[in-house]
Amino acid sequence: MLIIDRLELAFQPGLNVLTGETGAGKSILLDSLGFVLGWRGRAELVRAGADQGEVTAAFDLADGHPGRAVLAEAGIEVEDNEVILRRINSRDGRKTAWINDRRVSGEVLRNLSETLVELHGQHDDRGLLNPKGHRDMLDTFAGLAPDLEKSRHAWRALSSARKALVAAQARVEDVRAEEDFLRHAFAELDKLMPEPGEEATLDTQRRMMQAAEKIRDDIKRGADAIGLHGAEGQVSDAIRWLGGVTDQAEGALDAPLAALERAALALDEAGQGVSHCLDQLSFNPSDLEDIEERLFAIRGLARKHNVLPDELGDFANGLRDRLSMLDGSANDLKVLEGDVETAQAAYDTGVDRLRARRVKAAKALDKAMAAELGPLKMERAVFVTEVTDADAGPDGADAVAFTVATNPGAPAGPINKIASGGELSRFLLALKVCLTGADAGLTMIFDEIDRGVGGATADAVGRRLAELASGGQILVVTHSPQVAALGAHHWRVEKHQTKDQTLSTVVPLAQDARVDEIARMLSGDTITDAAREAARALMP
Repeated sequence: MLIIDRLELAFQPGLNVLTGETGAGKSILLDSLGFVLGWRGRAELVRAGADQGEVTAAFDLADGHPGRAVLAEAGIEVEDNEVILRRINSRDGRKTAWINDRRVSGEVLRNLSETLVELHGQHDDRGLLNPKGHRDMLDTFAGLAPDLEKSRHAWRALSSARKALVAAQARVEDVRAEEDFLRHAFAELDKLMPEPGEEATLDTQRRMMQAAEKIRDDIKRGADAIGLHGAEGQVSDAIRWLGGVTDQAEGALDAPLAALERAALALDEAGQGVSHCLDQLSFNPSDLEDIEERLFAIRGLARKHNVLPDELGDFANGLRDRLSMLDGSANDLKVLEGDVETAQAAYDTGVDRLRARRVKAAKALDKAMAAELGPLKMERAVFVTEVTDADAGPDGADAVAFTVATNPGAPAGPINKIASGGELSRFLLALKVCLTGADAGLTMIFDEIDRGVGGATADAVGRRLAELASGGQILVVTHSPQVAALGAHHWRVEKHQTKDQTLSTVVPLAQDARVDEIARMLSGDTITDAAREAARALMP
């Protein structure tokens, strides 16, 4: 990338310092690391004459590391605690990324990188200088995770109660807007009370009544033909006549007599059926009018409400339910309003508890910062954590901002607006020392955070960095010999020029080489024995 051909670095636990002359390529190293972490990569990170640039970074993730949750959500497995990030930048600007050889989006890469590396510098807008993150930092400092979970639960309950109330109010308003129609429509249906299948039954009765006059005479003639004055009477006479002579017929009339008796029974059954039919066809003319009126009423309501006649009953029940809801809405809304009040009270209690604990933690952080600023030669500076009102949300109703006043009596303001470059570096370092317990497993990079300070102040900065690196990993790009002298591991960035190209490389320094490098930082290009002695004096 740019002036790097191929480079492999194995940073160690503790304080890692990178030094070198201005322009040697230290910033390119940070750009490369930021690129593989998904930060803003640049198309010009491809070296002249190359088709692409590639950066690979390996991290060790202990059990419980927050990065594991990001990987699990992305469906990426971790073996032997190792996570390998690889990202390629083509000359045309296309970027592709992998995590453990699985292709991932830039979003996944950035989400993971936030749990792996934190960059601090005078122009950093990602970490401590970003006011949006100050509340989270204070909450972590105060150990508010359980309280925050309760607050989020209370917020969800409150939101759900509010949503239920709003939905119920909307339903009531919808029904109230058509209340007159509902009451009129239900009154019509309730008065009519149509039954399933009634329309078909009425239609059959109506058609039968309409046809009755036409068929009644023929049915009557048929009844007379099979009755006592017709076939039934003649068969009865035949049975009586033949029965009187059957004994003299020597059995020849037995079968005919049996057949006639069966015929008599059939004729009697037929006569009863025809008689029943005649009874059905006997009706009062007003009955036909009543049936037609009810049939037309059922069909009219069905057309009016765009349902089938047999569905009118269910439609009426639906209207009844909506009216019942409207009639009982006052009580229902009162219950839902009570739910909102209860949820609001529970949420407010949590908000008050969060506010109290944040204010207490802010005072503790301010006190801790005062203790840190003294050794950094800023004993007159004042750091204040402001907790103010904000819009209510899942994490309470507080806004948190870190403010500073560099001199007594001077107005306080945002940390990145008030402090000068050297002051800002020390504020950031002190704040990071105070908050370091929250960053287990996080690699921190300080890019020339010691700029603008020297002498005893630079020594104090170096000692605080070394303290912060205890049990963790810190990378420091520095021009300060006092800071470099306190590093546990030291690399020098070098630039080599040939006739055709300029290349940058990074050299790990052994003890003697470290002495010379720190002496160079103290005295310049000409390294004297006195400078070496001064360098040894700085080194622990």
